[in-house]
Amino acid sequence: MLTWPVRTCYLVRMSKPLESATSPLAHQRLASIDAYRGLVMLLMMAEVLRLKQVSQALEGSRFWQFLAYHQSHVEWAGCSLHDLIQPSFSFLVGVALPFSLASRLQKGQSKTVAALHALWRSLLLIGLGIFLRSMGDKQQTYFTFEDTLTQIGLGYFPLFLLGLLRPRWHYAALVAILIGYWGTFALHSVPTSQDFYSMETVGVPPDWPHHYGLDTFAAHWNKNSNAAWAFDVWFLNLFPREQPFAFNRGGYATLSFVPTLATMILGLLAGAWLRRATTPGEALARLPQGGPLTARQAIGYMLIAAAVCWLAALAVDALGLCPIVKRIWTPTWTLFSGGWCFVLLAAFYAVIDVAGWKAWAFMLIVIGANSIAAYVMAETLHGFIASSLHKHLGEAPFLLLGAPYRSLLEGLAVLAIYWLILFWMYRRRLFLKI
Repeated sequence: MLTWPVRTCYLVRMSKPLESATSPLAHQRLASIDAYRGLVMLLMMAEVLRLKQVSQALEGSRFWQFLAYHQSHVEWAGCSLHDLIQPSFSFLVGVALPFSLASRLQKGQSKTVAALHALWRSLLLIGLGIFLRSMGDKQQTYFTFEDTLTQIGLGYFPLFLLGLLRPRWHYAALVAILIGYWGTFALHSVPTSQDFYSMETVGVPPDWPHHYGLDTFAAHWNKNSNAAWAFDVWFLNLFPREQPFAFNRGGYATLSFVPTLATMILGLLAGAWLRRATTPGEALARLPQGGPLTARQAIGYMLIAAAVCWLAALAVDALGLCPIVKRIWTPTWTLFSGGWCFVLLAAFYAVIDVAGWKAWAFMLIVIGANSIAAYVMAETLHGFIASSLHKHLGEAPFLLLGAPYRSLLEGLAVLAIYWLILFWMYRRRLFLKI
């Protein structure tokens, strides 16, 4: 089992309050970015609420059905609130890059040293993702590359290199990735009818309701019979495994890191607009991202970008050229989810940093300022905390509202402990960095 990523993560204790720990000239920390990131991590940690169990226990309640739907991933095409967690997290990596890169350059760090650090960070993210996926009942290292951390790690170094270039290269890379990834799927052969009816061997029953007909162009994006699945059948079997890889039950794929990079590039564009709106003009020359913007202009750019992304995604989907599927991160999913990311970031920025209404977001900022710690906690501590609560408190506290709400009350208690740990770290200015 891999252990080195844990040893190379480290805690940073900041000597100044979080809000003023960075100078406005160097890399102003926007509370809106932390708040948005905090919302994303809260949605992830809130899986402990197990709203689907509550919905099943209260069969017929549309309210709980609605909440359960938005705490679950859609089976294939479409989008729930839960489906926006990973694209938002990836998008925010791109948003933060112009600020962190400018800070490193202002401190005198060369581009070569900064690039080496970015490469090291990429490797750590990949390693940490594999380490976390190898926990539990795995008997050996479980090599998988479709989870959030490894996907970001695979794309982070190319994103960093793009961050050094002029914005026109960001747009060019974005278009090239979306068209190239679309072409990779479009050119991959569609299964024959005989293969289609034997797809249970790759975890997809022939009567699965989300199949695209073999006579339609969208069939190129069917589950576990597409280009990304074929790549994984080759690639993942290069690693030692408990048993040969044949398919991913959810349809997720390694190659999704390519369009995930496109999502991060959308974030890079947004981050550049925010930096131009929050950094004095003389400091903007450190990165070739354009002249100063007003806050209103930056918000306007993000809303226009959201509209363009949504229109393009919905039009291509409606034409049957590429469905909106998160699990294989289709180009239309990149644009559709990216539109939501632009809108959410613009809203957080307008309310918190421009209007100055910050107090309400404190709970989210506490989480967002320590997102890696929150991620690791959500992946590792649920079982330990839940069993400890039952051991010391018994069942009675979780049955106060009746048996249907047992999982909800248990989840709320676990979630509160998560937040208190993060609050303790925040008050002591301890932040887990990679």
